[in-house]
Amino acid sequence: MRLIFYSFSIFFLILSCKKNASQSTMAHSIEPPKPKQIHKELSKHDDVRIDEFYWLNDRENSEVIDYLNKENEYYEAKTAHTKDFQEDLFQEMKLRIKEDDSSVPYKYNDYWYITKYEKGKDYPIYTRKKGSLKAKEELLFDCNVIAEGHSYFNLRSINVSPDNSLVAFALDTIGRRQYTLHIKDLKTNTILGDKVDNCTGSSTWANDNKTLFYTLKNEITLRSEAIYKHKLGTNSDDDQLVFEEKDDTFGVGVYKTKSKKYLVISCYSTLTTEYQILNANTPDQKFKVFQPRTRGLEYSISHFGDSFYVLSNADNAQNFKLSKTSEKNTEKRYWKDVIPHREDVLLEDIEIFKDFLVVSERKNGLNQIKIERWDGTDSYYLPFESETYTAYTTTNIDFNTDVLRYGYQSMTTPSSVIDFNMVTKEKTIKKEQEVLGGKFKKENYVSERLWATATDGTKIPISLVRHIDTPKSSETPLLLYAYGSYGATIDPYFSTVRLSLLDRGFIYAIAHIRGGQYLGRQWYEDGKLLKKKNTFTDFIDCSKYLIDEGYTSSKHNYAMGGSAGGLLMGAVVNMVPELYNGVVAAVPFVDVITTMLDDSIPLTTGEYDEWGNPNDKTYYDYMKSYSPYDNVSNQQYPNMLITAGLHDSQVQYWEPAKWIARLRLQSKNTSNLFLKTNMDAGHGGASGRFEAIKEVASEYSFLLDLESISK
Repeated sequence: MRLIFYSFSIFFLILSCKKNASQSTMAHSIEPPKPKQIHKELSKHDDVRIDEFYWLNDRENSEVIDYLNKENEYYEAKTAHTKDFQEDLFQEMKLRIKEDDSSVPYKYNDYWYITKYEKGKDYPIYTRKKGSLKAKEELLFDCNVIAEGHSYFNLRSINVSPDNSLVAFALDTIGRRQYTLHIKDLKTNTILGDKVDNCTGSSTWANDNKTLFYTLKNEITLRSEAIYKHKLGTNSDDDQLVFEEKDDTFGVGVYKTKSKKYLVISCYSTLTTEYQILNANTPDQKFKVFQPRTRGLEYSISHFGDSFYVLSNADNAQNFKLSKTSEKNTEKRYWKDVIPHREDVLLEDIEIFKDFLVVSERKNGLNQIKIERWDGTDSYYLPFESETYTAYTTTNIDFNTDVLRYGYQSMTTPSSVIDFNMVTKEKTIKKEQEVLGGKFKKENYVSERLWATATDGTKIPISLVRHIDTPKSSETPLLLYAYGSYGATIDPYFSTVRLSLLDRGFIYAIAHIRGGQYLGRQWYEDGKLLKKKNTFTDFIDCSKYLIDEGYTSSKHNYAMGGSAGGLLMGAVVNMVPELYNGVVAAVPFVDVITTMLDDSIPLTTGEYDEWGNPNDKTYYDYMKSYSPYDNVSNQQYPNMLITAGLHDSQVQYWEPAKWIARLRLQSKNTSNLFLKTNMDAGHGGASGRFEAIKEVASEYSFLLDLESISK
């Protein structure tokens, strides 16, 4: 059945191409934009780099905007023959989504909170019910109404006051992650005059219901640098500075413990953390440092009873351990181990309940959830039988419950929200993601975990999914995805939109390369700084393995990555362009040295411990050896779709813009190179759920179009 569906899809795609033959012929004759070249010398450590497109670093320059628009027009013209197909993909993806959907309610402070979507609408609606789910529903926010007139919209950080009468929230209508903080009176249903601009969006109430703490950003670098205190009904100009982080490699944040007893200021960098605490009943007192920052010491804190539980890498606990200390004596010398360090288990997180401790771990790449009674009478792991899956604790706000809420999914199993009674050990599936359209059946798909051998002999895990009728063959198309930075692990997850590839004969795989933490903390350490190239060679070796094992061939092999994963794509295509027929590089970080030498760019100073500081020649030379923009050469590159966001604060738009311009200068390169810039959004792309799907449809259309041509 699946093969028939695949055949008809290709048949109609061919018909569509024939129907638009004249349009396609015209598209082939269109020349790509040619931005002017202004040679700029960039000198460091007696080394001179020439950047002919440095001038694109100015979003206020009309010539820059004109160039980006021309790139978009070029993309539209060259892909005009796929427009109907893109729309078909979009409608197909949309059809699988339950448009009138709602979240599993959770209870907080005697109210049940619910997030829901209505048919045909892009944005969520936030509501609550007092005391019982049968109570009258109270509207908090209808984001569809608030978003009217905005091409980009994001409402986040909904924070209800302890007496349930006020709610703080934040809005971003640009996409640059600079939020404006507002307060709504839930008794009168009115927005108060209290307003704070240029903040992170997150905030937390003191227990007096009138004092609000929030984080302000640096207006240039967008670094989260200061904690302020706002008194209800006052002007934000009168807000009091509580703490300012002077070290520009650190960011800050503020929150309240689950116990509601303490306000916490967090100071964080890549390798070091520090916390300050204050009783939430006395917001005008001074915060106390929990444990002074020590370079290389990472820790997080949870409060319960008269103690703090500390998750840390103290005393060379590379995979982290759990300790306990009293409220009065919080310094490291007082920490006593509860769960010691283990070489083969990464301790990721904990959840505390009055009778239970729940521990989230990772062993051999797989998630484990362990439940222990405080009195020591019971200890067990939740059973997960799949070969590759993702399991995680979700919303667990209440101490006084025996029910743990967790999520589960795999590459073949839609995500579920599950309530697990830790006493009776019974589980209740509160919700399983619905896949509409009538075609999806779990048994029609198979997933497996494979192990590729890297150049240095290291075994690299791969999670893979395909339709049961899709063969391992040199003619089978395969898309390999990876990220590989910051210790972020891309777990095997379910995706409804991915079905549009799987049902057309694609294999989809995730390479769990070094730079993430899939196999523990050392996995991360071996993929950053002066070991960063392991990330790239791991991905290449995974590609070679899949080809050698007969899953695909280089003619049908594709790669995708975004942000730091876009850097991965850029490095890989410079090193082995012949391995891939097509590549999607989303908002790619490709101009590594120039960006990391500019401390006015958001994220730069805070990431020296991830990439290195190129002001040090050792790191400069190493970065230069792999930086995608600096290593473009005159060779045949794969077909590439590169995306950008004009207001991106994570990866500035000019990096992908410069990169594609330089790629086009290579005379030996005859592949299709497209730059698609969202002129209304930032790093995350379009904000509405349907607009976001359209972006996926365009990416998949790019891959499927290449595959239909190659066949």
